[in-house]
Amino acid sequence: MKTTGLLVIMLFAGLSAGISLATAAEEIKVYSVEQGRYVMTEKVDKSAAEWREQLTREEYHILREKGTEPAFTGKYDKHYAKGIYHCAGCGLELFSSADKFDSGTGWPSFTAPVAAENIATKDDSSFFISRTEVLCARCGGHLGHVFNDGPKPTGLRYCMNSASLEFVASK
Repeated sequence: MKTTGLLVIMLFAGLSAGISLATAAEEIKVYSVEQGRYVMTEKVDKSAAEWREQLTREEYHILREKGTEPAFTGKYDKHYAKGIYHCAGCGLELFSSADKFDSGTGWPSFTAPVAAENIATKDDSSFFISRTEVLCARCGGHLGHVFNDGPKPTGLRYCMNSASLEFVASK
């Protein structure tokens, strides 16, 4: 009972002092190609209903349900215009066309992200194989997987789903 009373007093004191009870959005540091520097941005946190309203059925399946588009069907597999590939969920800059290569796998492949901070990775042991999943650092959307069989200079192959990306051409 004493703890409850203390909590009420602290809550009242906080409200009287103008302290907000709303949880502040988590901020992360990412690289902005457009600005040419690191910037702080808020993580994107939406409900499934909000994502379904914003994304196409295919985008939702891939970004939010960790789906995969069939090989050789994505719009960016054989796409070689100059520009930046953004997250289709939140718009974060992810990959540069300068790092894109034809891996022959049927998915757009890159040797590196625009910055390590713009992506997140986690172990994925689904389908009875061990892989490394690649996620958007800002919204947590599933992008694809990274493998260590890519070309120099990194030796990595970021194998992404076209539906998880949105291309913005260079000006």
